[in-house]
Amino acid sequence: MPDVRLRKKLIAVEEIFHEGGPVSRVPLRRAAALAVIHNPFAGVYVEEIAEFMDDLKPLGLDLANSLVSALGGNIKSVEGYGKGAIVGSSGELEHGALWHVPGGYAMREVLGGAKAIVASTKKVGGPGTRLDVPVTHINASYVRSHFDAMEVGLADAPRADEILLALVMTTGPRVHARVGGLKASEINGEDGLR
Repeated sequence: MPDVRLRKKLIAVEEIFHEGGPVSRVPLRRAAALAVIHNPFAGVYVEEIAEFMDDLKPLGLDLANSLVSALGGNIKSVEGYGKGAIVGSSGELEHGALWHVPGGYAMREVLGGAKAIVASTKKVGGPGTRLDVPVTHINASYVRSHFDAMEVGLADAPRADEILLALVMTTGPRVHARVGGLKASEINGEDGLR
């Protein structure tokens, strides 16, 4: 398979103190790690592409470790995660799906074996395209307070022959979460759902 050709990376952290209600004692922190790579399949249909996921695994681990560092370096502070990809216009949606294994498993590994499936989204778009990366709790997808999203994108990416890959981690629930459902304190941790 082709080498991973990285053009640029970005790590961004936001702190949310309130969403119109009382100011939180501890702000919610959301961080995104973005990588823009050359799409080796741009412009042609290639039947066998799955092996490229193995080539992306080191990048997934690098971005996941960068997110933990950006959020303070303590894996125990991370409670939510998600991933996504924007494929440039000479590629196809399936090229974004190549990020499922290397991005998702990297975060689960770095976080010590998180149980929940990593929520994901992908689309085809040009430079400046924005993507809402969905977020769920790292150990139980049904924890409603952690249903969230972080918008990501770069002004100059992806070019037609590129893919923008994204990982997102958060430090807790939405800052004013109050719509019920399974609480993080009620997780039984057996199936990644509850």
